[in-house]
Amino acid sequence: MPTRPEPRVAALVLAAGASTRYGSPKQLLQYGDGVLLDAVLATARASSLDQIVVALGGAAAQVRKMVDTAGCDVVENPDFSSGCSSSIASSLPALGPGTDVLVLLLGDQPGVRPESVRLLLEGRGDAAIAVCRYDDGIGHPFAFSRSTFADLAGLHGDKGVWRLLDQRAAEVAEVPVAGRIPVDVDTEEDYDTVLAERRGAR
Repeated sequence: MPTRPEPRVAALVLAAGASTRYGSPKQLLQYGDGVLLDAVLATARASSLDQIVVALGGAAAQVRKMVDTAGCDVVENPDFSSGCSSSIASSLPALGPGTDVLVLLLGDQPGVRPESVRLLLEGRGDAAIAVCRYDDGIGHPFAFSRSTFADLAGLHGDKGVWRLLDQRAAEVAEVPVAGRIPVDVDTEEDYDTVLAERRGAR
């Protein structure tokens, strides 16, 4: 029997938020030798994906100046203030032809590791949607097959992806990933936490 071709996998890094709760662009907070978004892009690059799309919005000009987006397809979302669903919708047309799977990564969640992305993709099987089942619950990254792209394009607001998970619950594969859900930075306390975790991991 002929072997099935490897699926074409793209990552979408959501980094368009206005950081209204934090008060300054979270994507540009110092983290290691760079900023938070640098760390997320490093994870995407180390995950051996076919394409990396980065959605920018708030502070897009600053991000372009400070963050190395080499090798990434950058999309600017003029409607970023309406929630991350608009960034997903605006980025889908940038996916390469034949993209089979889309992995969502959050631009303010530096604790996600390439190993988690690999486990997610290996564990999804043929599921339409796959999520990481951490020790304390469901968390990013998420993976979506081409069959869900139309639904992704029609989402609204900040919680649209989570509503889609509920709507298509029977099609969601939960892939075990060791550890707690990586912190996404919304507050100064969150930022202190990710910095402390990084220090502890060294």
